[in-house]
Amino acid sequence: MRAIAISAFGARPELVELPEPVPGPGELLVRLRAAAYNPVDTKIASGAMTGLSPRFPLIMGQDAAGVVEAVGAEVTAYGPGDEVYGRFSDPARGLGGYAEYGVVAQDGPVARMPKGLLPEQAAAVPTASATAYALVETAELAEGQTVLIVGATGGVGQAAAQLAALRRAYVIATAAPDAEDLMSDLGANETVDHTKGDVPGQVLAAWPDGIDAVFDLATPAGAVDAMAGVLRPGGVICSVVHALDPDALAARGLRGVNVINRVTPEVLTGLAELIDGGELRVRVESLVPLERAPAALRDIAAGHARGKTVITI
Repeated sequence: MRAIAISAFGARPELVELPEPVPGPGELLVRLRAAAYNPVDTKIASGAMTGLSPRFPLIMGQDAAGVVEAVGAEVTAYGPGDEVYGRFSDPARGLGGYAEYGVVAQDGPVARMPKGLLPEQAAAVPTASATAYALVETAELAEGQTVLIVGATGGVGQAAAQLAALRRAYVIATAAPDAEDLMSDLGANETVDHTKGDVPGQVLAAWPDGIDAVFDLATPAGAVDAMAGVLRPGGVICSVVHALDPDALAARGLRGVNVINRVTPEVLTGLAELIDGGELRVRVESLVPLERAPAALRDIAAGHARGKTVITI
């Protein structure tokens, strides 16, 4: 099968031919139709993620969607022909989502694909939308509260804006002027122009008493303290880049959480229901054929995203 793989940490991704994986007991073999790029994919490939002991060549990627081709022994939840989406990453076996075939446990991070989506859209959902779901749940966001989403125009931010709006929160999104209409369409009540700098200052100018929550998808450690400064006493800031010192924030009367994203069958099923109900939309920014993915991967992590990059297989 064709796949995008690396031969060692830090090596350049290449299009290679590898043996088709074989599903074990309780596993699904899925003919993948599309796989989504996530920043963590390149972090894993660089060796920046600790605790991994992968087998090389290592197929890159995690999020993907496709059709069940075959099942291993003891599989009862799915059968050939079922459309599924989820995470197809198994570094210990050298497997990932940027390939023609993937393997996942039937009770692993997989669920039936949303009925209203193409595979290219479904592949963009798992990590981004599950992370957004974790932010809303962790912050215990409630009706009438005000939340600032920093890095709102990317895949996680777009989903977070929609899920926060579903909670009837007041959503402030960072966005360049040409993305204001996009974020408004996704549920943001107002935007802050991050290209002008001093996002906390702009927020406090409009909300001098502070706001209830911050979802920070971009600010590194050392700069995130200023973002926490927009919170009123008792407010919460959640970081997906693990930039927070929760103890230091607690000393300021604030709650800080470095959010860990867990993609589970239950979360994927819930997201599928929201998508099928028209309450969560997925925007794909660009489609890249598998054979062009090695070159594209060198570029797509740069700049400000307005949606997801998806590899078509």
